[in-house]
Amino acid sequence: MTAGLYMLDYGAGNVRSLVNAVNRLGYEIEFVKDPSDILKAQKLIFPGVGAFGHAMEALNSKGYSEPLKQYIASGRPFMGICVGMQSLFEGSDESDIPGLGVIPGIVKQFNKETKAVPHMGWNASQILKTQPTQAEEQQQQSISYSINEESSYYFVHSYAVPYDEKVKDWTLTTTQYGDEVFVSSVQKGNVFATQFHPEKSGFAGLRVLRSFLTGSGIVDESTVMIKEPEIYKHDRLGKRIIACLDVRSNDAGDLVVTKGDQYDVREKSGDNDVRNLGKPVDLARRYFEEGADEVTFLNITSFRNCPLGDLPMLEVLRRTSETVFVPLTIGGGIRDVVDPDGTVHPAFEVAGEYFRSGADKVSIGSDAVYAAEKYYANGGQKDGTTAIETIAKAYGAQAVVISVDPRRVYVKDPSETIHHVVKNSQAGPNGEQYCWYQCTVKGGREGRDLDVRQLVIACEALGAGEILLNCMDRDGTNSGYELELINDVKAAVKIPVIASSGAGCVEHFDQVFEKTNVEAALAAGIFHRREVPIQDVKKHLAKCNVNCRALDPVL
Repeated sequence: MTAGLYMLDYGAGNVRSLVNAVNRLGYEIEFVKDPSDILKAQKLIFPGVGAFGHAMEALNSKGYSEPLKQYIASGRPFMGICVGMQSLFEGSDESDIPGLGVIPGIVKQFNKETKAVPHMGWNASQILKTQPTQAEEQQQQSISYSINEESSYYFVHSYAVPYDEKVKDWTLTTTQYGDEVFVSSVQKGNVFATQFHPEKSGFAGLRVLRSFLTGSGIVDESTVMIKEPEIYKHDRLGKRIIACLDVRSNDAGDLVVTKGDQYDVREKSGDNDVRNLGKPVDLARRYFEEGADEVTFLNITSFRNCPLGDLPMLEVLRRTSETVFVPLTIGGGIRDVVDPDGTVHPAFEVAGEYFRSGADKVSIGSDAVYAAEKYYANGGQKDGTTAIETIAKAYGAQAVVISVDPRRVYVKDPSETIHHVVKNSQAGPNGEQYCWYQCTVKGGREGRDLDVRQLVIACEALGAGEILLNCMDRDGTNSGYELELINDVKAAVKIPVIASSGAGCVEHFDQVFEKTNVEAALAAGIFHRREVPIQDVKKHLAKCNVNCRALDPVL
């Protein structure tokens, strides 16, 4: 236990996972509740997610900025994470509000024309600083903080600090995304900060945290050697394999992970109860240990008569985040909620409860369709009131995932519909070669007069950071992903896309990555039933030269 270990939480995003990671390593951490607490700290961690301006505005309004600069100047160990690192710089193109100015340089947005933004997923880092005069174990503590060039770390951000001469003395590691090289961690004197999230980077990330917690934070700068980063033809951003858990209550009131064909989750024989494939917390932990890059919970029970603070999925997230150190997404129920006593909680507040309980991203389904319809009815103008806009403003675009549930509507000729059509490899019931993908709401039970391309374009404009692309026609078929749909959506947006629905064997994963260039692939039933183990998928992808994160040794 480290006395005087504090966390500066300005009130945005998921800090529960960081607390759990620190606890997992055998340490207790206190929260900064007042500006004076900052100067009491013997070690200080500043995590952050979301927008630079929102973070700096919170620091300034709470009176944290000046004590924070005084703490850093005192020489005591400091660690920043994500926006906690970006705030150390002079400013960001994301906001007119100045940064803390500890490090020279401006945070810049990635080039959206050459790659998907946000930069989301597992990427590697090059170590530029070394201390050749010290033993290896000392170097790990004093310079590299156990960052390993062979490991991957979880990044999720739209803005970064480009590497140049101005930041050379501060740069510990760089990472390449597409054709851009950015600063992925800094180290100088008592200051250490990472653009990636150690608390979400599996066991590799826990080693980085442990190195900070156990180290003295004192570095002999006179022995440091700095090299230039190497530029690669291709970055090392890995394709993500995501395990999805459909969670609902069974007839006895217990939460179970379930799966069915075309959204029918009841057994066909016996007591006709909800199909039970395991307990959500236990299954999520199993997937983390087996190498899943992310875990997604889809709440398919409404819990309409439950107060917001007592929603069962909040407890699922709290318990899961104690043992699962990869990103967690929660979908279903991210909408305005009314308590039994009539108290109204807007979607923004609901999302905040999920973030504080351990979620890193929220997935919005039906409400995204309604928001898109409103967007077009308003002449393609934003009004700032939708859940997508309000959540993205406070927590960042990367925190908002749009879950799309489309179904094919076949036409013989594109002229038969006003909607965007795709030539499908599977002919319709009457030999039709074309279809448009109709958006649905209410768990696929109601179709809307909106096609998928309209939906994703609107949601990207409203501020969403990722698309979870399902296909009702593929769900439960084990016939492979809907490649035509995925390619069409990839061509329409610049944000990352997750392929979902239809995976049945390892070959389907390399097929979707090879033929669509999608950023991630999700599966559910085949993982639950152990028909296709996650490590079998990754081994197959490695044989096919598809880059994905390797399983790190357990601590």
